[in-house]
Amino acid sequence: MAVQLVRRLINVEEYTRMIEAGILTEQDKVELINGEIIEMSPSGSKHAAIIDRISNFLVSLLHKKVIIRVQSPVVTNSQSAPEPDIAVLKPKSDFYANRHPRATDTLLVIEVADSSLSTDREVKLPLYAKAGIPEYWIINLEKNEIEAHRSPQEDIYTLREILRPGKTITFFGLDIEIEVEQLLG
Repeated sequence: MAVQLVRRLINVEEYTRMIEAGILTEQDKVELINGEIIEMSPSGSKHAAIIDRISNFLVSLLHKKVIIRVQSPVVTNSQSAPEPDIAVLKPKSDFYANRHPRATDTLLVIEVADSSLSTDREVKLPLYAKAGIPEYWIINLEKNEIEAHRSPQEDIYTLREILRPGKTITFFGLDIEIEVEQLLG
């Protein structure tokens, strides 16, 4: 007879208490996805450099209009608090000191993908779409391109655009056009 295993998923509140109690620390490099604690892929130097390039560019471009968060939680539902590489958030005077930002606070999420490309497309894309995050960009390091996903419905984005150097990408949330090479280098 086959043994039936029962999974015990956790919610964001329990996950947060684990962090506050010191059970999970910044050294653990994990995020909560669909009730499970998932190890994040380690960042290579190119991955880290692109995150730095994009976050620095966005901070200088959008100074005082938004909050730029790097690899910090965004609560998408009661069982998920992914840590996108970059999140562009609505401004808040306390900079979200009393709680992590929610999907409704988020204008754009960016994931930089090399070894994580399939996870970013197959796990995170439906998670962000279902949460209603208006824009999701995947920086595909292997192909040196940006996949821009927009107009979330259910667990998909109905609009997808591939942009390479020489093109511009529009950040619809603030109606700003950006040259792709300013983000990719």
